[in-house]
Amino acid sequence: MRDFQRAIRFATLTTVALGGLSAAPLYAQANDEAAEEGDDSNVIIVSARRRDERLVDVPIAITAYSGEQLAKQGAADITDIGLTTPNTTLESSRGTNSTLSAFIRGIGQQDPVSGFEQGVGIYLDDVYLNRPQAAVLDIYDVERIEVLRGPQGTLYGRNTIGGAVKYVTKRLPQDPSFKARATYGTYDQAEAVVTASMPISDLVRVGASGARLSRGGFGDNLTNGLENYNKDIWAGRGTLEIGGYGEPVLISISGDYTKDESNPRGGHRLIPGALSGAPVLDDVFDTRGALNDPIQEIEAYGLSMNITANLTDTLTLKSISAWRKDDTTTPIDFDALPAVDLDVPGIYRNKQISQEFQLQYDGGPLNALLGFYYLDASADTLFDVRIFTTFAGLTAFTQADVDTETYAIFADLTYDFTDQLSLSLGGRYTWDERSASILRQNFLGGGSPTFGGAGIPFGGPSTDFQGSAKFKKFTPRASLSYKPTPDHNIYASFSQGFKGGGFDPRGVGVNAPTANASGIPSDAEVASFLSFRPEKVDSYEVGYKGSLMDGALNVALAAFYTDYTDVQIPGSVACTVAGLPSFCGVINNAGKATLKGVELEAFARLGEDLAASGDQLTLSGALGYIDAQYDQYITNIGGVPTDVAQFRQVQNTPEWTASGTFAYSTPIGGGDLYFGTTLSYRSKVNQFEIANPFIDQKGFALWDANLVYTAPDDRWSIGLHGKNLTNKRYKTSGYTFVAADPTTGVIIPGANGLPVGTLGPEGTLTAFYGNPRQVFISAGVKF
Repeated sequence: MRDFQRAIRFATLTTVALGGLSAAPLYAQANDEAAEEGDDSNVIIVSARRRDERLVDVPIAITAYSGEQLAKQGAADITDIGLTTPNTTLESSRGTNSTLSAFIRGIGQQDPVSGFEQGVGIYLDDVYLNRPQAAVLDIYDVERIEVLRGPQGTLYGRNTIGGAVKYVTKRLPQDPSFKARATYGTYDQAEAVVTASMPISDLVRVGASGARLSRGGFGDNLTNGLENYNKDIWAGRGTLEIGGYGEPVLISISGDYTKDESNPRGGHRLIPGALSGAPVLDDVFDTRGALNDPIQEIEAYGLSMNITANLTDTLTLKSISAWRKDDTTTPIDFDALPAVDLDVPGIYRNKQISQEFQLQYDGGPLNALLGFYYLDASADTLFDVRIFTTFAGLTAFTQADVDTETYAIFADLTYDFTDQLSLSLGGRYTWDERSASILRQNFLGGGSPTFGGAGIPFGGPSTDFQGSAKFKKFTPRASLSYKPTPDHNIYASFSQGFKGGGFDPRGVGVNAPTANASGIPSDAEVASFLSFRPEKVDSYEVGYKGSLMDGALNVALAAFYTDYTDVQIPGSVACTVAGLPSFCGVINNAGKATLKGVELEAFARLGEDLAASGDQLTLSGALGYIDAQYDQYITNIGGVPTDVAQFRQVQNTPEWTASGTFAYSTPIGGGDLYFGTTLSYRSKVNQFEIANPFIDQKGFALWDANLVYTAPDDRWSIGLHGKNLTNKRYKTSGYTFVAADPTTGVIIPGANGLPVGTLGPEGTLTAFYGNPRQVFISAGVKF
């Protein structure tokens, strides 16, 4: 088995966006023995199970993207792959370019507030990113990206119930190298990435990458003159590698830094101002919010050390150590109007330390992994909610510090009974402890001192809470694979997922239901009111992967059924605190949901040597279908627990996702000319659990095209790229504070037929949009 793995590490791998099924190199890991053997087999290799394997052998639904193909497609950041991955949503979250909203198979997290774990795990070089801030990773110096669908916990550091996205950077080469890439396009897009590395000795190599990513705004803020939806990012990464390339030990130490000084993204109002009569703007990328304090800035940085030691021919020890930190200051103008009405300046501060050990055994028919994981993370959130047009200027200030400490042990083994039949068994035991300190204080006459306001404290704290809770869970996984031939795999799997509970950092303690005659809730009642239970998932999957017609057709088909219980639903609503209108966090463990669907990914080589010797025409396609529905959704209506499941939707989960890519490549002048065009489709998307015809997005299609010439020996390349060529306007998220029926969620119109605001006199119903048409050229050189 070990000789086989060595041989395939130099395989030519193929992937566009469809389960690793396409026609471009995925990655090639340097290995002297494989090079000497001259292996040039056309095999798709992934590392989803923490070891190099053929994609066809892995009993997991996985989509893989190579750095080379992402460059040909002009991909800018990690959200681009969401359009071509079935049953997957990856988007920037509302007011920034850098905070990620991720959903896979109906499971995810839209609200980036502290206190809630992500449903989809994001990994940077095997380091789990604990918070969604700064998780929209820009694509530079990337070797591959893998998207794993379904619960992951027996192979990965952090237990995630929806799936995982793995971002893997390139290893340093043994020889000196230099690469540069520049991009220029519409909206004053101007980007440059420079990467250089060199060996210090036979065992030591150093390398660094720097990126400048900028773009003008798609629209303007008509009040303060700032560009809206612009991009202003500096980023860098440095790496020191010791050993590897045939040595028994590889030590890789890397550090990365990103600074995003893009302007805050202002929303587009969908209704006129109720008090000012401000009309709806014609351009959906224009806004009028005046709040710009604090100045928006995101800084993220981290250090990691990965050590791999081959103890014997069959035993490997790995250590993954990491420290990460990110700070975000952001002004959120909910109502998107000049008046100080529902303005929310905010600060997010996150940091984490993690340590993972893996012991891997590869001994013929048995492959096994034993792992230990530790995470110590803190997420601190501070924000004002300012409603200055009433009550002499009312501000609700919140400071929420939520700490997470988790330990886990996990194991996974695969035993090959024969060349055709394999059984995989795995398990994970997780201990989570969540500690929270939440303070909420009202101020009159101005904002809180934290944000430079001159407000005067009014009354006592509406929340003054400190508490902790512990959660523990064993989650198993099992899969059975049958391969009638080496190129066909039929599998069935079962896996459980678990996500710990916690405390709502925006909850209002004085509003907790109480049995006390005084009307003042006890500490225990406040803790119960603010807390939420863990989520649990039972996922069943059957699938087929096959390579047919001598590799001319590759297919991956999966069907899944998921029982999702105690679903955590964070949100925010208009409320009353001490008789005054305010903004409150709400959290439901909704009850039960069922998620079931089918995913098909395919790559077909339609022809070769058609117009010229060596040319090739290919078609790649992906199709996802999901029936996502709540079976039980309990919420309090008038103090009475009520099941409203028939009126609630699973958010950010279109019923249908589809994409298709036609690609043609042909040799020209010793190099290669590539042309590819992609059409992607997503059916209707509900932004929240309650349907809203204003901000929900109807089904839409996007059309992209790319033309790239690569010179002989890959020394230079030039490309022309077009994104969203039909200039489709589509909503990705929004804010809503309007009156609705508490059971059905139907919006209640006012006398003028328009929605009635529930917080602030103007009313808040705003939307954020995906990128318009962009055209740009790229050029790269390599030495």
